[in-house]
Amino acid sequence: MGVLNVTPDSFSGDGVFRDHHRAIRRGLDLVQQGATWVDVGGESTRPGAEAVSVDEELERVIPVVDGLAREGIWVSVDTQKPEVARQAVEAGAKLINDVGGLREPAMMALAKEGKAQVAIMHMRGNPATMQVSPTYQDVVAEVTSFLLGQARETGLPKESIWLDPGIGFGKTLDHNLQLLRSIPSLAAEGYPVLIGVSRKSFLSKLLAAEGEKLSDGDRELATRIVEVKSWNLGAAMIRTHNVADCLLALRAAKPFASSNYPG
Repeated sequence: MGVLNVTPDSFSGDGVFRDHHRAIRRGLDLVQQGATWVDVGGESTRPGAEAVSVDEELERVIPVVDGLAREGIWVSVDTQKPEVARQAVEAGAKLINDVGGLREPAMMALAKEGKAQVAIMHMRGNPATMQVSPTYQDVVAEVTSFLLGQARETGLPKESIWLDPGIGFGKTLDHNLQLLRSIPSLAAEGYPVLIGVSRKSFLSKLLAAEGEKLSDGDRELATRIVEVKSWNLGAAMIRTHNVADCLLALRAAKPFASSNYPG
């Protein structure tokens, strides 16, 4: 799954904010690199991010979703807003990627209509508050229970639901590592697992000295390693900014694993 951010504060380097034609070309490039899905998002969900209005998000997202869908691309819409999700599906999106985990009743109602697949992600709080001292009694049990409960409430078949433990969304470094290690048990529930670790700040916390940050190159390298490990543990889809390098890493690792590596 290739990331296509149409936000002014994206750290992905897309540089396509408010240039719909350029954003569509970027999405086509991601598919050319090997992406199966292009995940279009018009609202930043990084820690501390502020929400944008429905109208603003619609203006950013819908023309891009429409343009890519018309090219036959499998489009995912990354949004917490039911109205944005609904209009994106009407414009051709085949997957609703809700970082809010269908907690909004209207989003759950939309998911139950079954007009698109859904990705249910776990997030503690919201982007503005999620990294303020997140605590759990048992992070794996709590996240798994939430995801399975939401999935069952949709009434959709398992193959139409992706479960995402929400790495970096209301979790400490240790929480993130525990959830990554638990991918096999989550996958064993029968739902495809979606993992997104690309360029996330926990990589710096894992590898850099306290108070320091990884260089861009080192963060990309760390991303590739964790993506490969996640796939080997049973993730069915990797959400990433750098599709070409992700696939290259997966293919290089394929001879040493017996799991579901792409050819």
